[in-house]
Amino acid sequence: MRLWAIGAVIGAGALAAGYFALRPTGGAANDTPYRTAAIDRGRITASVRATGTLTPMTTVVVGSQLSGQIVEILADYNSQVKAGQVVARLNSDQIKTRRDAAAADVQQARADLVVKRAQLDRAKVARTKANSTVNDLEAQRDRTRAQLADAKRTFDRQNELFARGAGAQQALDSARTQVEIQTATLASNEAQIASLKAEIGGLDADIALAEGQVQSGEALIAQRDAKLKDILIDLERTEIRSPVDGVVVQRQVDLGQTVAASLSAPVLFQIAQDLRTIDIYANIDEADVGRLKVDQDVSFSVNAYPNRTFQGKVQMVRLGAQTIQNVVTYTGVVRVANRDLALLPGMTANLQIVTDDRQDVLRVPNAALRFRPLGGPTALPSAAPAETAQAGRGGGGGRAAGALRERIEEEVQPTPEQKQAIAAIMSEQRAAGRQAMAGLSEEERRSAFRAARTELRAKIAAVLDPERRAKFEALMQEGRPAAQSEVTPGRVYVLDGEGQPKAVAVRLGPSDGAFTQVLPADGIAEGSEVVIGGGPRNAEAAPASRGPAPRGPRLF
Repeated sequence: MRLWAIGAVIGAGALAAGYFALRPTGGAANDTPYRTAAIDRGRITASVRATGTLTPMTTVVVGSQLSGQIVEILADYNSQVKAGQVVARLNSDQIKTRRDAAAADVQQARADLVVKRAQLDRAKVARTKANSTVNDLEAQRDRTRAQLADAKRTFDRQNELFARGAGAQQALDSARTQVEIQTATLASNEAQIASLKAEIGGLDADIALAEGQVQSGEALIAQRDAKLKDILIDLERTEIRSPVDGVVVQRQVDLGQTVAASLSAPVLFQIAQDLRTIDIYANIDEADVGRLKVDQDVSFSVNAYPNRTFQGKVQMVRLGAQTIQNVVTYTGVVRVANRDLALLPGMTANLQIVTDDRQDVLRVPNAALRFRPLGGPTALPSAAPAETAQAGRGGGGGRAAGALRERIEEEVQPTPEQKQAIAAIMSEQRAAGRQAMAGLSEEERRSAFRAARTELRAKIAAVLDPERRAKFEALMQEGRPAAQSEVTPGRVYVLDGEGQPKAVAVRLGPSDGAFTQVLPADGIAEGSEVVIGGGPRNAEAAPASRGPAPRGPRLF
């Protein structure tokens, strides 16, 4: 009996020890404390990320305007060339033969012109001689007229004397003969003058003809000179010259190759004018293009130098848009100094364009903006909701889509029919997204993702009525980063006196992805603790009004 009593006491002690070891602790095992972080002051650098291609500021395409065989190549890849330097030569034998023939034609035309000018001079001399003869005949005519007048006076005087009986018949006859001789001489002179004047008319025609032949000869020389110059130009074009100072980045011709320039000039070389300054053509999404301004700072890296960061400036944003798979992008030109020539044309640059840089501002962790207590709105993803729904990999997209659907159900409150339609849209979008993303590059993946985001947003908005559609649009905009100099409303949670989260409305500025500027507000100041996570994990956890829930048994 004594042994039984001792055994009973030992058993009771063991039961008591087990009870105290395994008794409930007064709370649920799935409860975790809220995690908080302090609002501090610091730097906020908002930026736009993009990819682009390094391109020389000026790339000159050197071609050939002639067809022919390449007989000499004087420049190769990476060759430094000067303006006017010969980089290649075409076969010029046939053009040189044409040049010699054209030069001989020019010489012949010039000789013919000399003959024609001599003929013109001879015609002018003959006219001058004929003109002098006419002048001499006119003088002789005038003398004959004077002699005729004198003979007529002599005849009249002898005729009067003969009539008075004082003159002799012989003297009268002699005077009459002189009158007849001088009359005939005058007629001869007039005939000769008329003949010479007619001859002078013919000489004038010969002079005009010779002058026309001279002009024709001069025109023929000019024509053959032009033909010779054209051949000389072709001969000069057989030497392919660099139009600018630069470096050869492409050579697309080989020795002995025949180039044909029938319809367009074949490309032989590509010469970058100056690689010490280089441009980046960046693809900017239409959602970010409004934040870009000229002279904004740009930092970027290239795969060739993963540990080096390069700097540049925004030069311009081109107005012409490009639409690829329903995604609209704009081309931003970034100017970069490349003094050490480390950057090469064609490299892919991963850019970060600083759109806003603010020093010593109040900032809150982005986790505080995403946090929502259990029973309130679902936690907001770090990116836009539709974006996160499509961005997951290996199952992450499904969880984000589920969180988005819960937010829509709790904040938009769609009807049962709308909930069913939204679930079907998201399921279809996930399946299509997995197939569309397979085998794509990073850039193609981003483009496809943006197109899917836009399509998902449009499909969900289409099944909602106007009132719920407005709530949905506001929900979609809530998670997007603030634009430069834009203030947007937000919400954070602080712990009240009972250790429960209390919502505080705040105004938000730009974000750098980790922190967001917060403007001072009631209950928010530097050092304020805001909730960034933790708390009950599921809806079955008891609310705070019920007091501490029983804890599970201690296991240690």
